[in-house]
Amino acid sequence: MTLPSADTPLYNHPLHEIEQWLRSQGCEQDPTVPHSWRLEQMDWRAQLWLENEELTVLYIGEGDNGQDIKRSFKYSLSREDIEAAVFSGP
Repeated sequence: MTLPSADTPLYNHPLHEIEQWLRSQGCEQDPTVPHSWRLEQMDWRAQLWLENEELTVLYIGEGDNGQDIKRSFKYSLSREDIEAAVFSGP
């Protein structure tokens, strides 16, 4: 896989390359909902959605009182910035 440079906005990445990038980060695609991805880390887990204009992340049970934390990242952000924000955890 040859991705554009890390400082390239995510909207300049072809979809198949974004999907490969998510896999390389440990995400698993939902076979019944192709725009939905799951990520399991040692101390947290998340659900990701490739929306029309942004990547939405739901950190499951990581907020106060075990509530979910939802964050959205516009595709105009660089892959590097999104990677640092999403995969560092809640």
